[in-house]
This record gives sequence, C-alpha cells and structure tokens, in this order.
Amino acid sequence: QVQLVESGGGLVQPGGSLRLSCAGAGRTFGTRTMGWFRQAPGKERESVATISWNGGSTDYAVSVKDRFTVSRDNTKNTVYLQMNSLKPEDTAVYYCAAGWGWGKVNYDSWGQGTQVTVSS
Repeated sequence: QVQLVESGGGLVQPGGSLRLSCAGAGRTFGTRTMGWFRQAPGKERESVATISWNGGSTDYAVSVKDRFTVSRDNTKNTVYLQMNSLKPEDTAVYYCAAGWGWGKVNYDSWGQGTQVTVSS
C-alpha cells in the first residue's frame, strides 16, 4: 500500500481557484494510477480525475472537465489537482487514492481527505 496525505483545501469564493496536493509515501507510488475523488454531504463519493502512472493519460468527470487539471511529479511522490472556476457545487471533501490499472482502476490506498468549500 501507499500512505497518502492531502493538503490545500480551504474556503474559496465562486470563480476562484485552489490547488490540492497529495503526497505519497511508499516505493510503488511512481508506478500507481492516481485518482482524485470527492464526497459532498448526503451524496455518494464520485471520481473527479484520474492520472496514469507516468502522467501520460488523464481522465475527468464531465462536471469538472476544462476546469480541473490533474498532474503528478513522481520525483516528489506528489499528485496535484488544480481547480479553477470553482462553483458552489464543487464543495466536498476531496480524497486522493492510489490504484492499479486503467479503465476500471483497483484502488487500495486512500488519503484522509481535505475539505473544499466554495461559498461567497
């Protein structure tokens, strides 16, 4: 497994930006598919963005496409989620996860989450 710690959440006004970071510990981090998920109160957890082990492939939920960008720096064992043009409906706890494969990713490691609140 990989130990994951998210940071960068906070309160931001609609239209603003935030960058989330997910720092990983473990020898396999650089070989893992990484995903960002979010869960809002009363809603199911949903996938937001996915990035392949080398950053060569990415995938996004329709609701965030063209607003969010996922990237990674394997030299720093860190994955990022740049969130622009934030909307109130983006409010949620955001989690990163490490998994194997692509398409149907088997996630086996999760961070503790970081709160993002979009409000005026």
